[in-house]
Amino acid sequence: MNQSDRSCKGCREEYKITEVQIDRMLSAPMFQGESCVPESVYQERLRMCGACPKLLGGTTCSFCGCIVRVAAKLKEKNCPFPGASRWK
Repeated sequence: MNQSDRSCKGCREEYKITEVQIDRMLSAPMFQGESCVPESVYQERLRMCGACPKLLGGTTCSFCGCIVRVAAKLKEKNCPFPGASRWK
């Protein structure tokens, strides 16, 4: 099974979030200001999450349930990987 094909066992198909929906969220004003990390940090966080075995469906962290593309954008968020954050 491809890592991006895995999905949350508790979620039904109608609850899956699409890339279009995530794009729409990220276009909100709160993701354009000082509360966000620089683009280089954002891309590094996404890279780390993309390599994580706990990424479900290519969008969701199975440790905390966050939408990775959303959480990775915010300065106040941290990787919840047990023992040590995967984000630098």
